Amino acid sequence: MKQILYIVFFPIIALNFSCHQNVSDTSAKADTVYIKEAPFARKEKILTAEEQNALTPDMVLESLKRGNDRFRSNDLTARDHSALVRDATAGQFPKAVILSCLDSRVPVEDIFDKGIGDLFVARVAGNFANEDILGSMEYGCKVAGAKLILVMGHEYCGAVKAAIDNVKMGNITKMLTNIKPAVLESQNFSGKKTSKDDDYVELVAKNNVLHTIKVIMARSAILKEMSDKGEIKIIGAYYDLNTGEVKFLN
Repeated sequence: MKQILYIVFFPIIALNFSCHQNVSDTSAKADTVYIKEAPFARKEKILTAEEQNALTPDMVLESLKRGNDRFRSNDLTARDHSALVRDATAGQFPKAVILSCLDSRVPVEDIFDKGIGDLFVARVAGNFANEDILGSMEYGCKVAGAKLILVMGHEYCGAVKAAIDNVKMGNITKMLTNIKPAVLESQNFSGKKTSKDDDYVELVAKNNVLHTIKVIMARSAILKEMSDKGEIKIIGAYYDLNTGEVKFLN
């Protein structure tokens, strides 16, 4: 039997890399500073103090929106985490402070396509603001220069459901008192006011975000002054677990 030898030729494609070329258009400035490596690829670098100072609250907000768009379209930024860890050792200049729920289904940096050195993230079940959280926010903005505070609730929040159900269990009982005001503020709901009604849970969760913003403004003279001067913005958001979309609240 004759053996037939097949020779397959693979074409060699030459890529034109343009390393260390900074993106300079206006829309890109609102987002993470990237280094172009190849068409449609991004590589992130650590933000500097000068770059942080040049940001405005609106630019940071736009950066979060663009990052969430990339997260939902699975177009995430390429990151060399080992290099970023080393580059960040000298200092940190994050863009925003995010107050999120403890929920493991809400990976904060991921859903905004952000990495090492980009965000201060505070997490507590029910995303409420107590003295410790407020002090952390004051440090993040007044001392470390962050331009935005984002309070983010989420769909199907277990802490919100527990507050609705008036759960009594160890330290959880006292913790839920921070969420109870949002339950009271949601009594105009026309349906059944139970944790089994997803629409009611969503209303309470969103009201809880808005209530937390009120607490921040009322209990932190530092952050209120910065907000009044336009140095920072304090806004709310709601994360959809089904779609991965972050919906920003007024």
